[in-house]
Amino acid sequence: MTRPARLALKAFVWFVCLAPLALLAYRAWTDDLGANPISFITNTLGDWTLRILLASLAMTPLRIVFGLSWPIALRRLLGLFAFAYVCLHFAVWSVLDFFFDWPRMWADIVKRPYITMGMLALLSLLPLAATSTAGMIRRLGARNWTRLHRLAYVAAVCAVVHYLWLAKVGVKEPYWYAVALVVLLGVRGWEWSRRMTRRRRARAETTTPRVGSRAENPLS
Repeated sequence: MTRPARLALKAFVWFVCLAPLALLAYRAWTDDLGANPISFITNTLGDWTLRILLASLAMTPLRIVFGLSWPIALRRLLGLFAFAYVCLHFAVWSVLDFFFDWPRMWADIVKRPYITMGMLALLSLLPLAATSTAGMIRRLGARNWTRLHRLAYVAAVCAVVHYLWLAKVGVKEPYWYAVALVVLLGVRGWEWSRRMTRRRRARAETTTPRVGSRAENPLS
């Protein structure tokens, strides 16, 4: 992909990811946030956190399944947008719902399992955002950095469970997110098993003595 095309693609991602915030700000300006504005804002930010997080996790499966290279260039950008949205989601909950009443917030985290899972998702994304720069990749090393950033899947699992436990009976949207996550995990699991199979075969080929070699004839 050419540099102008890559820049245009990233600009499109910026537009798509910022559009929900612009719409939310417009609805707040026009007093169109429904009967419970705090709940509406919190839920909107939470929904977009999960959507963008799953989109970032879909970039590698797209490369695996379709052989595309350009999705990898968007993975970090989408991950940072997911982190920004979850921070806003947490900020609305902590400021507007509790106004920094830390004891009550902690009690709510411990008491309500769905909030516990949401906090685990946020905490899982923190080290990923902190190590998202090229400098941190060099400091950690590519292998260690890759291992650390597998926490994105932990965050996604926690976020999906958070939504499933939060949603009311009969709401189907959380289950679609769960299905999407299972598919993404399935693709990664399939790729991992295929890679391990190739490594075993390569190892077996290098350790198996060739026919007619001195290793097969101890008397030679």
